[in-house]
Amino acid sequence: MTATAQQQAPDWTRQYPNLASARLGARALTVSDEWFAPRERLLDDAEAVFIPGKYDDHGKWMDGWETRRKRVTGHDWCIVRLAVPGTVYGVDIDTSHFTGNFPPAASIDGCCLAEGGDPDADTVWQPLLAAVSLGGDAHHFHVLDARLPVTHVRLNIFPDGGVARLRVHGRALAGDTAPGAELELSSMLLGGRIVACNNSHYGPPHALLAPGRGVNMGDGWETRRRREPGNDWVIVELARPGRITRIEVDTAHFKGNYPDACSLQAACVAAGTDQSVITQSMFWPELLPAQKLSADAIHHFDAEALAALGPVTHVRFNIHPDGGVSRLRVFGRVESV
Repeated sequence: MTATAQQQAPDWTRQYPNLASARLGARALTVSDEWFAPRERLLDDAEAVFIPGKYDDHGKWMDGWETRRKRVTGHDWCIVRLAVPGTVYGVDIDTSHFTGNFPPAASIDGCCLAEGGDPDADTVWQPLLAAVSLGGDAHHFHVLDARLPVTHVRLNIFPDGGVARLRVHGRALAGDTAPGAELELSSMLLGGRIVACNNSHYGPPHALLAPGRGVNMGDGWETRRRREPGNDWVIVELARPGRITRIEVDTAHFKGNYPDACSLQAACVAAGTDQSVITQSMFWPELLPAQKLSADAIHHFDAEALAALGPVTHVRFNIHPDGGVSRLRVFGRVESV
């Protein structure tokens, strides 16, 4: 999305990662039809583009999944295996650049299968999103009331047409972990999530918690240029309570716009809402004092003081005064609270 579209998108698109991301490992498994454009494009992490005058053997080239014009009863569908099992909070059915060929309506079903399993004819699907109307060349954001664990989703379009992208925003289900095991507690693939940030003008904050290094400057959290006193910040809820052992801050690809310094605060939050956590975070004890950062580099912070704070559930990552960071990795030993 453009910076303007990002600002207009619901908060949950920034708080929860896209579990249908091809980069994270999601796959479009099967479809009823893909005559004009293949299923794989539906999960592309890049924003959809339109190339005037580009055609292939099937007709106009479109950046998304597009079926042929249906001449019989029924509807088209695409089954997607999510990158990790998760609880879905909202979806974005994006029809960007589909104007005279978008579906009039769509719905989404989900299922939760054993590890390694994929749907078959006997799979029981649960409705996640009842049929909703679609428009052309637009994002369609929908909150899901059903908080069901799912491994796969099925996008149904009525009766046919094209969808540019499907984004399935949710929280990964953290598996059972033995106490004392060291994990990347902030990882989105284990259930770490963004609670809030003060600004994300150029890049979404949940990119901080993604696996691997950023592929470019757009694959990270970047704020606008600060023109007033203060600093920018993001709050992360860890996948598991734990005693922090080490921290990595990666400024990959950020060269003329990396923060001058960073610091972290942390706390063990027993109750409250995301909004109350924002307020409380101003007074959390310091986990890591201000540390200088450099361009396009991985910064490692190891110190006994990190674990001395005790088990924590949330961290507040402060950047001074502004800029871009590709990844934040908070490692710790799982500990009950």
